[in-house]
Amino acid sequence: MESDHKSVVILMADDDDDDYMLTMEAFQEARLLNPLYRVKNGEELMDYLLRHGEYKNPEDSPRPGLILLDLNMPRKDGREALKEIKTHENLRNIPVLVLTVSGLEDDILQSYDLGANSYIKKPTSFNELVEIIRTIGQYWLDIVELPDSQ
Repeated sequence: MESDHKSVVILMADDDDDDYMLTMEAFQEARLLNPLYRVKNGEELMDYLLRHGEYKNPEDSPRPGLILLDLNMPRKDGREALKEIKTHENLRNIPVLVLTVSGLEDDILQSYDLGANSYIKKPTSFNELVEIIRTIGQYWLDIVELPDSQ
């Protein structure tokens, strides 16, 4: 069964290799066939988005239509990166979904204050992750109208 979702590049910013592998598997299980790229910290995320360093070539680092952002990463954490994304004129229209282990009210409030479009606590089971990814696909790639990638 083929996915009917919009062809949107998804960028995942997460330093945990296991979480990334599980998310890739959940994408496959949910039949979410959109390209999934990954960076491992907030500095890499900003380099990717601004096409600096190893991300200079747009063919290797296409502009994402959706960002999955972990809060707790080395170098520059997700909070700092989110603030930078949402204050940058050319990036602020990219929807950012915080996908993190924290369920702390302070993290939730701060993420929305900084401009997060959604806040999702990482589930404890693979089946729950698949359902979350399926729902992300349905909502963000079927229902919502996203701006064209530039």
